[in-house]
Amino acid sequence: MASSVVTSFQPRSAFLGDRNVFKVLATPSAQVGYSRKTIQCKESRIGKQPIAVPTNVTIALEGQDLKVKGPLGELALTYPREVELIKEDAGVLRVKKTVETRRANQMHGLFRTLTDNMVVGVSKGFEKKLILVGVGYRATVEGKELVLNLGFSHPVKMQIPESLKVKVEENTRITVSGYDKSEIGQFAATVRKWRPPEPYKGKGVKYSDEIVRRKEGKAGKKK
Repeated sequence: MASSVVTSFQPRSAFLGDRNVFKVLATPSAQVGYSRKTIQCKESRIGKQPIAVPTNVTIALEGQDLKVKGPLGELALTYPREVELIKEDAGVLRVKKTVETRRANQMHGLFRTLTDNMVVGVSKGFEKKLILVGVGYRATVEGKELVLNLGFSHPVKMQIPESLKVKVEENTRITVSGYDKSEIGQFAATVRKWRPPEPYKGKGVKYSDEIVRRKEGKAGKKK
């Protein structure tokens, strides 16, 4: 039990001519303790879902390295040490956590999605569509290049990657397709970056399902 200490304080008083004694009771504070709590992460709702593998897709798993081969192409992925891929019967894959940490919970859902995109990509494929909006805006495919006329003083030429296919319809509709979803999204984003849609007239390059928020222009001076 902590002991109490009595200290005295004697100030001088110019009016009373003597000393007033004040006694202060001081008790030393007890040592503050703390306990460390273990954070238990909930299992990812996306990560715990199984991945169905079609019959025309071949899975090769060596340690943390995965290779997926299908009729459209072949993809590879390396898993971090926080998660692992388990191949079950009846052509089903599951991504499991190896440790209970916050990073493992984040990697759980992420690598489940990446694995599913690989399986779907090599079997069915993905596509991204863009639309050119503006007077004189048009696109053409010349060999392995996508040529864009977007109002600059010169046409924009983009090299098409080997794993992608680009098709142009009606000179203003671009379709990017392939088996690698991340590469499709990156190429489509690069095309859009040359002339993002502006909010006043909606001119530019936009995704087919993109909604451009329009703004009202400056009103004329009222008479």
